[in-house]
Amino acid sequence: MSVASLRRAARETVSGLPRAFWWLWTSTLVNRLGAFVATFMALYLTLDRGYSASYAGLVASLYGLGGVVSSIGAGVMTDRLGRRPTLLVAQSATAVSVALLGLVHDPVAIAAVAFLVGMASNASRPAVQAMMADIVRPEDRVRAFSLNYWAINLGFAVSSAGAGFIAEYSYLAGFLIEAAMTAVCAVVVFLKLPESRPQRTAVEKAADQVGLGTVLRDGRYMAVVGLSFLVALVFQQGSVGLPVAMGDAGFTPADYGMAIAVNGVLIVALQIPVTRFIEHRDPRRLLVVSALLAGYGFGLTAFAGSVGVFAMTVCVWTLGEMINAPTQTGLVVRLSPVHGRGRYQGMYTLSWSVAALVAPLMSGFTIDHFGAEWLWGLCAVVGTVAALGYGVLMRRLPEEEQSAAERTVPVKAEVAAG
Repeated sequence: MSVASLRRAARETVSGLPRAFWWLWTSTLVNRLGAFVATFMALYLTLDRGYSASYAGLVASLYGLGGVVSSIGAGVMTDRLGRRPTLLVAQSATAVSVALLGLVHDPVAIAAVAFLVGMASNASRPAVQAMMADIVRPEDRVRAFSLNYWAINLGFAVSSAGAGFIAEYSYLAGFLIEAAMTAVCAVVVFLKLPESRPQRTAVEKAADQVGLGTVLRDGRYMAVVGLSFLVALVFQQGSVGLPVAMGDAGFTPADYGMAIAVNGVLIVALQIPVTRFIEHRDPRRLLVVSALLAGYGFGLTAFAGSVGVFAMTVCVWTLGEMINAPTQTGLVVRLSPVHGRGRYQGMYTLSWSVAALVAPLMSGFTIDHFGAEWLWGLCAVVGTVAALGYGVLMRRLPEEEQSAAERTVPVKAEVAAG
């Protein structure tokens, strides 16, 4: 491909998106560039503070539990208070709690503040996704979600590399830098992002009836949430099952770092071209293929005996991740009523938060009692089940000229709690 073709492709990828999207994208990138704490939390607790690995695991679980709790609460706030207020509250609370986490020393206080950090940091996700759906045209949403996902991974790749150097100098500096950069995100939201929640007109009464019960009774949407949980359960093994399995097989942490680095490199390098390829293709096939790539990508890990082969398996499931992320997020928006986007996005975020809690238990139990090969075989089975589920679900979706994300809840809908 010539330089001119690359330039044209780049222009087409970023053109046509509103200015507000790019400010939201910038906020996401800055936030992820400062995401140091999650990277070195375990090292901070065990090496710097001298706590046991079990205590570090407990703190990580409480961090994840905070994310589970805030997924639903933040979704409700996004619809009731608005996208912008929810973002401001979430990012301000994250900045304060992260700084506090670096200053407290008592083990009970550390655990409690870690729970608060998990709540605050996860609370912005439903608001970001709902705002993005509000401000971007339906035909551009897959591209917009993909660009946002690319920013997340670019920021994480840079922050992961920088976290090691910062930790060598001062763990506290890492906490304070993340707090400062999160505060910058809040400033960007305050100065540059207007509220995007759709105005209530003829559907005002119906909007008030979009509660958590409405989401839970939406069988088709909850099926998507369930399939999202299965896929997330598989993808989580890249950070929980893979390092344990490689360690048991005699590989060093550096070996794992080299293998998993392929994930970030591929996403940063290929997410935009992959998005151009999938943007106007059948989402049913894309979701089926992504689930199979995830399941069997991890399944192939059972046959890996060198760092190079481990890296090749990472390539397979990373491709599935690049296809799944924007496509599934687009499906979530398609199935969400305008005035219920926050609650619907919160439920979707919950599927990933719960998977982050279950995945370590799943990998630890399976590896300890049956061996790593059984874990990778189980991943292949879960990926196959998810692919079959997507195939059945998407077959039942109606062909609509207008995205269902623009639909509203009927006025006669039953009032739900939440």
